[in-house]
Amino acid sequence: MNNFGTLYIVATPIGNLGDISSRAIDVLRSVDKLYTEDTRVTNGLLKNFDIITSSISFHAHSDSHKMDLILKDLIDGKSVALVTDAGTPGISDPGNELVDYLLSREPELKIIPIPGASALTAALSVSGFNAREFTFLGFLPKKKLQAVYKQIIDSEIVVVYFDSPHRVIKNLEAIVGRLEDRRIFIARELTKLHETHYRGSAEKVLHQLKEEKNLKGELVVIIENKK
Repeated sequence: MNNFGTLYIVATPIGNLGDISSRAIDVLRSVDKLYTEDTRVTNGLLKNFDIITSSISFHAHSDSHKMDLILKDLIDGKSVALVTDAGTPGISDPGNELVDYLLSREPELKIIPIPGASALTAALSVSGFNAREFTFLGFLPKKKLQAVYKQIIDSEIVVVYFDSPHRVIKNLEAIVGRLEDRRIFIARELTKLHETHYRGSAEKVLHQLKEEKNLKGELVVIIENKK
């Protein structure tokens, strides 16, 4: 029987700090090492809950050397937590790559999810669309968009993706005329003070976004399934 440590994949709030679970707080307080996408963001969260665990950066540009350090921590019996800036690690961030890397080298490692906030499921829950099946595209790429647009237009089920205020209008303009009668739901700044929902025909939602004088915050875009 091995004496490996445990890696905890910990979900953190996507905006409202009240959404963190007591279990997540307990884990963040108890682990030996805490790896995070942006230490500045996570340190603010830790300070709010009087957690003194120090954070170490692990992000999309971290190389295999950093993953090997985490692997060594676990093999040495240390407990480790991974968090992202907001939401659940492994969803549109390098958390899934880390888990795959670790298990490919040591399949007996214990990796435990500490569930919590997710912008994906939060937006789906208030969309009103039939989401028994859906396709999640993460953040749309900046290149080869035509293939992605075609995938969205041709999809028979609900499509969900993340977008930024600088690109959302351009992306919608590229597909709006080909969605037929499918509706769109967009959630902006989920759980935050200025949370806003846009829902209706593609043309209506696009018009609402264009009317915003200073569009800010990350957005979750949901496109209804074909009828």
